Amino acid sequence: MDDIVEAKDHVAQDLDWALKSFIKWIKGFVTWDNFFKLLGIIIILLAMKIVYKLIVRSIKKIPAAKLPAHRSMVLLKFLKYIYYAVVIMFFLSLFGIKLSAIWGAAGVAGIAIAFAAQTSVSNIISGIFVIAEKSLKIGDLINVAGETGIVDTISLLSVRVHTLDNQMIRIPNSTIINSTLRNTSFFDKRRLDVKVSVAYETDMQKALDTLAKAPQYCKCDLQDPQPLVWFDGFGESGINMTLAVWFKSADFLSAKNQTFVAIKRVFDEAGIDIPYNKLDVKIYDGPTLPLAETAAKAKKSAPATKAAADKKSLAKKNAAKTKARSKAAKELIESESSKEYDPDDEH
Repeated sequence: MDDIVEAKDHVAQDLDWALKSFIKWIKGFVTWDNFFKLLGIIIILLAMKIVYKLIVRSIKKIPAAKLPAHRSMVLLKFLKYIYYAVVIMFFLSLFGIKLSAIWGAAGVAGIAIAFAAQTSVSNIISGIFVIAEKSLKIGDLINVAGETGIVDTISLLSVRVHTLDNQMIRIPNSTIINSTLRNTSFFDKRRLDVKVSVAYETDMQKALDTLAKAPQYCKCDLQDPQPLVWFDGFGESGINMTLAVWFKSADFLSAKNQTFVAIKRVFDEAGIDIPYNKLDVKIYDGPTLPLAETAAKAKKSAPATKAAADKKSLAKKNAAKTKARSKAAKELIESESSKEYDPDDEH
């Protein structure tokens, strides 16, 4: 019992000593010198935060014509990482940690991480090239590695697009760098080539003049550059022609539909036929003469077929009988030859 009371007294003394030490440390820490140091730290952090916000706001105010949205987004990310790195280094310096040792450790760690994540590093480097060469931007319709879609985001690791049927596809930046990229929205204008054929009996000059009138009926087709018409060769069923019209990239579907409708319209008005393959199919209500003749021949040959089958069956039966007789004669001979020879039998 005395041991328990003595242990409790020791615990109470330890707690009292710890509390007095903490209070003493607080009193020693809360000095005017430390107060001004803390105030200076807070002011420096606020100043850094204000400078960071001002730079971000200035970048966001830059017009999209000078700084595209995807480049602005990447720049803001870089700025954010730099801000956090500066804040962390500032706190470390307050505790007397040498930054030179941290930089050395970071260099070794960076090399190890680079070997362990070669794919990610390759995508980051490729992302820098993608952003620098300005080959695509948000909202462009691109085709790369067999995938077609509209660009939603461009980051250091990948490019996100949504397909025309509204599916999200993530394309790594290294794939974009190492593959053929087709950006159908890069230029404001595009050209559409429509191929059509006319019959060989058609006057060729008339066909040229008629096809050249088609763009006049298309609101989306541009006259600058002017539409072009030319003959493209002699086909199997007609003379091949091509109509090339220019339009704004955003009007692709409208321009294509209007151009096809206009071509059919001007050809119909001029009486020019577009040749196509035809297939004639004849349907008969009753049996035709060839069918009747075939049925008659089948009916006529039926008795002959039956006679041949009977003859074949009779031949099989005769062969079976002959085989049976041969077998019986063979057995008789063997049985006679197996008997013992007796001279008295001769008398």
